[in-house]
Amino acid sequence: KGEFTAPCNKFRQTDYDPSRPGYHPVDHACWKPGQKVPYLAVARTFEKIEEDSGVLSQSEVNAIWENDLLCCVYLCLNQLGPAYLGMELGVGETVLMKAVAQATGRQLDKIKAEAQEKGDLGLVAESSRSNQRTMFQPASLTAGGVFRKLKEIASMSGNSVSMLTLVGLVVLIGRSLAGKLRIGLAEQSVLSALSQAVCLTPPGQGFPPAVIDAGKGMSTESRRAWIEEKSLILKQTYCEMPNYDALIPVLLKEGIDQLPNHCKLTPGVPLRPMLAHPTKGVGEVMKKFDEAAFTCEYKYDGERAQIHILESGEVRIFSRNQEDNTSKYPDIISRIPKVKKDSVVSCVLDSEAVAWDREKKQIQPFQVLTTRKRKDVDAAEIKVQVCVYAFDLLYLNGESLVRQPLSRRRALLRESFSEVEGEFVFARSIDSDNTDTIAEFLEQSVRDSCEGLMVKTLEKDATYEIAKRSHNWLKLKKDYLEGVGDTVDLCVIGAYLGKGKRTGTYGGFLLACYDEENEEFQSVCKIGTGFKDEDLEQHYKFLKEHILPKPRAYYRFDQSAEPDVWLDAVQVWEVKCADLSLSPVYKAAMGMVKKGISLRFPRFLRIRDDKNPEDATTGAQVRPIRRTGRSY
Repeated sequence: KGEFTAPCNKFRQTDYDPSRPGYHPVDHACWKPGQKVPYLAVARTFEKIEEDSGVLSQSEVNAIWENDLLCCVYLCLNQLGPAYLGMELGVGETVLMKAVAQATGRQLDKIKAEAQEKGDLGLVAESSRSNQRTMFQPASLTAGGVFRKLKEIASMSGNSVSMLTLVGLVVLIGRSLAGKLRIGLAEQSVLSALSQAVCLTPPGQGFPPAVIDAGKGMSTESRRAWIEEKSLILKQTYCEMPNYDALIPVLLKEGIDQLPNHCKLTPGVPLRPMLAHPTKGVGEVMKKFDEAAFTCEYKYDGERAQIHILESGEVRIFSRNQEDNTSKYPDIISRIPKVKKDSVVSCVLDSEAVAWDREKKQIQPFQVLTTRKRKDVDAAEIKVQVCVYAFDLLYLNGESLVRQPLSRRRALLRESFSEVEGEFVFARSIDSDNTDTIAEFLEQSVRDSCEGLMVKTLEKDATYEIAKRSHNWLKLKKDYLEGVGDTVDLCVIGAYLGKGKRTGTYGGFLLACYDEENEEFQSVCKIGTGFKDEDLEQHYKFLKEHILPKPRAYYRFDQSAEPDVWLDAVQVWEVKCADLSLSPVYKAAMGMVKKGISLRFPRFLRIRDDKNPEDATTGAQVRPIRRTGRSY
């Protein structure tokens, strides 16, 4: 870390404190504009963000400095590159423990015992180093240098990662190496902070002492609205081109307004999928859409498949989370040439891959699809067949269609592709504003083994709204038809030790919804039903690797519901409940209702591997899901 003193001011690296009162990203920096950012400054910032539950997140990213902006953004997100490239460190904790032992001279068994006690190898590395005396002062690490070394490690395979390389880094960045850096800094915070930084500091001007004055003269409300408007440009562009390597150079050189002209939807780069809002029934659909024309499509119970056809003829398939699933679906790739028209040179399709029974010619449950191998599938060994249900066309022959209304996108989809039964078909739909007709179609969708309906506007406000959960797509699920409850996607944040026949596993779990505005997980229920014995065993094996010594600063809960074990928010479950109720114990939708909201009689349905923790049902979504006559 060193005692380096920046020429631009009197602050040493070891004095750097981004939480100090009146913090200024230039005046209180421990380096000057043009210098490489010390890794210590980044680490100290992460430490304060973790302590303060993300309160510092926006101001601190504003202090990330032009020369090292790209690597610092990736370090904030604990990523090494765009998600769709799948770059991961893959360094196991046992290897890291050995590196800590070698770097600090401590015995390996003591390192393991302390890691078990603290549940955080980064803390073990920190405490180990604090007791270590060195003959020579090590060279200062820079943010860029650390990031390059991490990418170097990620590019190595298996045992080729040298112990010497790890020893050189592990003392300072144990948690980053383990891939467990969770500071409560979600991607939306990073995007908001980036847009604010670029708005207030025009590109090309660096970060001089007169920084953060571009919004001077505006009222507080005007300035906030101006920044939000610019932020939406960045978020929408990022959704279409989720690659900071492409975005940040343009941000710094051209400014935020020019982003859409330089960073565009491109086949081969997965865009964020558009999402829908839940709704209670046909009557609510009619009320929300009023006079707008809309269509009702089957909501298929499968896996989102974003199919990209490149000009070279190559076909790539991506999941809802931008994971590259190309090797999972060789059968889909093989059928693309016979279903696309000759006029199609390049395109991006939005579709659902659904398990299909060829003999009975019917849809199979999602659970059947989950038994299919996830990667490197041999087409000759496929046992679970899939049918692709295409419902949107987002790009065609060099033109992005996301600003076009759905009616136009759907027409182009049907003009550009041909159906083949059991292999590639268009999502079944009807265009109607008749309540009885829609209700009948909903019932038919359930009989056809679907989850319900997706209801979408055709002309008015019918663009593909990626950057936000649009109210112009509504989902009408079969649970409402049954009248016995709703399904929600919740994150596991705690576990209760099992008793009786569940001894040796976890017998219950604390679940939470996600609050987008405050970027926190809010407890919503305790769940202990719906589990088979093999489910409990699977959950125990997976979750015991994610135990925390204490709850995250961004968990909202009541002490009366405190679990035996706190867990990192890494897995999402689909849960069904009978009803919702106001609760003094649970914290869902706090601030929106008189108390919190809890789920009554929750029951586990399945793991949602296709969802990240931040994709869990939000408090704002939980609140409207209430029974008729109940007032919150």
